[in-house]
Amino acid sequence: MDDRSDHRAEIRDFLAGRRARITPAQAGLPTSTRRRVPGLRREEVAVLAGVSTEWYTRLEKGHIGGVSEDVLAAVAEALQLDEDERTYLFDVARAARPARRAPSRRRDVEVPPRIHWLLDSMAMSAAFVRDGRLDVVATNPLARALHAPMFDSPTVDERGRANFARYHFLDTGSRDFFVDWDSGAAATVALLRAEAGREPHDRALRELIGELSTLSPDFRTLWAAHDVRIRHDGLKRLQHPEVGLMELTYQSLDLPVSRLAVHDLSLYTAEPGSTSEERLRILASLAAGPLPATEPTDRLG
Repeated sequence: MDDRSDHRAEIRDFLAGRRARITPAQAGLPTSTRRRVPGLRREEVAVLAGVSTEWYTRLEKGHIGGVSEDVLAAVAEALQLDEDERTYLFDVARAARPARRAPSRRRDVEVPPRIHWLLDSMAMSAAFVRDGRLDVVATNPLARALHAPMFDSPTVDERGRANFARYHFLDTGSRDFFVDWDSGAAATVALLRAEAGREPHDRALRELIGELSTLSPDFRTLWAAHDVRIRHDGLKRLQHPEVGLMELTYQSLDLPVSRLAVHDLSLYTAEPGSTSEERLRILASLAAGPLPATEPTDRLG
């Protein structure tokens, strides 16, 4: 199957899945006991969006290139898409438009020194930079200590870089480390789905998704749900092998490292005065290691 066929299948499954989850009552339509499909019918979505049934049917079959933003907005409203899903719909529509030149390939971008300095300055926050494929491309010492099981995993690449998706689905130890494994796995897949909408021609991303789909039944099930997530924040519970259970808040922020790739800065912190903060301090101390020896200096007389 070529890229265009793959892309149409993605659009079809996404739109059909969003349509199936909305009941007529939720859409403000009359209900009937005689319904052979879950959720809304195509003609009902067409009425809500103000387009013809034939036109919407063609759209749901993946023919989305050239569709105006106003019409996409009307379809998003009819399907009650949230902000991330709406962004994903516009991304896949943009990617489906005929290109005048060969599609660009996402390239790895080196994280500049100023970003490493920024990470290292955050002594009590575990901070790292992650790309759209969920590769961890830069860390401070505390982030590496906090995620030690992932960095010590055989799922790291030949450059020693960890990847959240590979660790989640290809290392059974992740189920012990991530206390809320199921919700974390779902968020991981939804983040990859959003990246696939932004960059459908990213060969490395397609290879990652193919690898995970082949090796992990859990990944295949979650990928088929077509859930989308762009912003990532909340509460994370980790069972760390050295300091025990930690409950941390995390926040991801867009980091404009380069226009060639998406990066975000992720921060993990603990509530002040909590047991988790104390355990984070212990990890920070372990990560810092002993202070380097310094030569004595004469006192100014």
